[in-house]
Amino acid sequence: MLASTLILIALLCAGVFIRVPYSEMSPGPTVNTLDDHDGEPVLQISGHKSYPASGHLNMTTVRVTSAEYNMNLVEAVYGWLAGDRLVVPHQAIYPEGQTEEQSNQENAEEFSQSQESAKVAALRELHIPVKSRVVVASVIKDGAAEGRLHAGDVIRSVDGTAVKQPDDVAKLVTRHKPGQDVVFTVVPAKDQAAAEKAGKTATSTRNVRITTRKAEDDARAVVGIQAGTDHTYPFSVDIKLADVGGPSAGLMFSLGLVDKLTPGNLTGGAFVAGTGTIDDSGKVGRIGGIEMKTIGARDKGAKYFLTPQGNCAAAEKNVPAGLTLVKVNTIHDALKALGDIRGGKTADLPTCAGN
Repeated sequence: MLASTLILIALLCAGVFIRVPYSEMSPGPTVNTLDDHDGEPVLQISGHKSYPASGHLNMTTVRVTSAEYNMNLVEAVYGWLAGDRLVVPHQAIYPEGQTEEQSNQENAEEFSQSQESAKVAALRELHIPVKSRVVVASVIKDGAAEGRLHAGDVIRSVDGTAVKQPDDVAKLVTRHKPGQDVVFTVVPAKDQAAAEKAGKTATSTRNVRITTRKAEDDARAVVGIQAGTDHTYPFSVDIKLADVGGPSAGLMFSLGLVDKLTPGNLTGGAFVAGTGTIDDSGKVGRIGGIEMKTIGARDKGAKYFLTPQGNCAAAEKNVPAGLTLVKVNTIHDALKALGDIRGGKTADLPTCAGN
């Protein structure tokens, strides 16, 4: 008995000092997009009629250990055995030695983009027109375009070919060989901003000739910019939520906006939570940490959880008791499901169990 006890103590001590390359995920806070957070409404609309909304449309989050955190073997084993946390390889959260600062920056950018896509998807679902344009999202330092193009410049065409999507820019540039010239026709950012302020359409353009360079990782021709999409909304829509990152709140933001822009309550007073990325067309994408998000939602009182179709298989492995996983693939799917919940037609819900 003494020998066994001493061996156990030795193993436990060794486990404390043995570091393993893992990180931990656990349920994070959930926030009702229809309510206030830190003293101000999460969704703020001005310049257009809006309506009071009750019930819950909660976005969900996941907590993760920091990039510098060195998990020991005992903590890893405890996490594997516990039902309310998830132990994953460190690189699954911080790929290729990514620092926490770099991860936070990436998450902040994704969160900002998800807000814009949520606005566009919600307004288009309500047939409210949103003007879109391809812009220079960023200019790479020391790249060929530095000083020639600027963030916010509207890209009308490349070599005379009109661009409609950000991907069009790269396709047109890579038709060239490194060292060849490419001509961008752009509306300068300051002219675009002035036109918007005056409520007009910018018409002044200029041609910018840039000599392409060879990409660092292959033989492609590049100019050193990242193209993106910018939007003009017919009224002001702001999403106020600090200390949250990543793209996974997009679906719930868009549903919250639809609820506030239409009379009545989408949920009929039910507690609905969910997750999922969303693009400008309203398509819902899969996210990470689904098992932790369902736990966090149920702990807060959620009865229904809007689940991206691509996450159904993982979510179904450990569904918290009393929580119904509702499968969605688009914002339209989510709105139809909310109509069923609101009308008491829960037997008609497309659940993950039937995936």
